[in-house]
Amino acid sequence: MQSMAATGRAIDRRRYAAWRRLSWRRLAALLAALAGVVYLAVLAGIYVFQERLIFRPEPLPASYRFVLADVQERRIDVGGATLSALHLQLPDPRGVVFFLHGNSGNLATWLTDTELYRAANYDLFMIDYRSYGKSSGRIESEAQLRADVLAAWRTVAPQYAGKRRVIYGRSLGTALATGLAAEVQPDLTILVSPYCSMAQLMHEQYPLLPTALLRYPLATCLDASQLRSPLLLVHGEADALIPIEHSEQLLAVAPQAMLLRLPGAGHADLHRFRAYTEALLTTLKTL
Repeated sequence: MQSMAATGRAIDRRRYAAWRRLSWRRLAALLAALAGVVYLAVLAGIYVFQERLIFRPEPLPASYRFVLADVQERRIDVGGATLSALHLQLPDPRGVVFFLHGNSGNLATWLTDTELYRAANYDLFMIDYRSYGKSSGRIESEAQLRADVLAAWRTVAPQYAGKRRVIYGRSLGTALATGLAAEVQPDLTILVSPYCSMAQLMHEQYPLLPTALLRYPLATCLDASQLRSPLLLVHGEADALIPIEHSEQLLAVAPQAMLLRLPGAGHADLHRFRAYTEALLTTLKTL
């Protein structure tokens, strides 16, 4: 009897152990399935809502007034929206700098000092993308964004026939500036804190996310390879957001380019460095 009882207990223990192993496998499978669902949900959210991740607009009320000497506010009608622009106009300029800013802020935060352009004797034309500042509408695709930039260029460029025409891009705006420059071939393109492509930047910062999700590839290097006119690259050696290696890649695909390295400069503070101001001033004056 005792032997039978012991045998029964042994069988019960084996059954319990088998049940526990099965329960852990079921739990692991359930957790893996949940993780998969969460991952797919994250991917879907990134694909659908990536405008919120890439663009950080800061709207301004319609009543807002820009107060800068010699700077006029302009409006540019594009498909389904109106872009806000500022135009610094000097008495007899050597040319114009068409400026495409980064992914945050608005004209009120980007155009605060015009002394550099006055010293170089260049007009300045700067736009806010859709939903930025006083611009209406919202960004819906890269094609739309590029079309808006081209429309703004075509609004101002004819006023400077026979003068120097410069396209300037900063951070996010560098891809847009390069794409525009590849199409219109200005006298000079200036890219400050550029990236080779948004896909490459995404892979570097979020290696677990497939770049196929990206609806804004913004291939700066590809467009730079089509540039035939001078290209000035400016990059901070301490830039933690967009490493200087991106500018080095641009230098490799555009042999006519020059790269100004700024030791100690990060991503958002380059304009505070004297070497930056001196390089831009010299380049514009000698163009």
